Amino acid sequence: MNQRRIHVALAVRDFDASLRDYGSRLGVGPCCVVDRTYALFRTDQVNLSISFHPDPPCALRHLGFEDTGAPEMTAERDVNGIEWERFTEEQQKAEILQR
Repeated sequence: MNQRRIHVALAVRDFDASLRDYGSRLGVGPCCVVDRTYALFRTDQVNLSISFHPDPPCALRHLGFEDTGAPEMTAERDVNGIEWERFTEEQQKAEILQR
């Protein structure tokens, strides 16, 4: 059976403060940080990414699932126009390394 972990991607206006805040809220530090503009946190329940985007700040960038059964990284929009990604941990790592 495929395991799914919800993915939430947020735009943040203060990267360093957000890094500390979400680390405290989730009880874990980020598993990766790229150039103080992107960070990824992983717990058993959530895959949370934060990206520095001052305009618009504090916005939902997209949602998705880290899914062990995803054959490739995909993105599509739901009926409300929200982008949903689907990917494996390895596919997400490859995408992060391209930053």
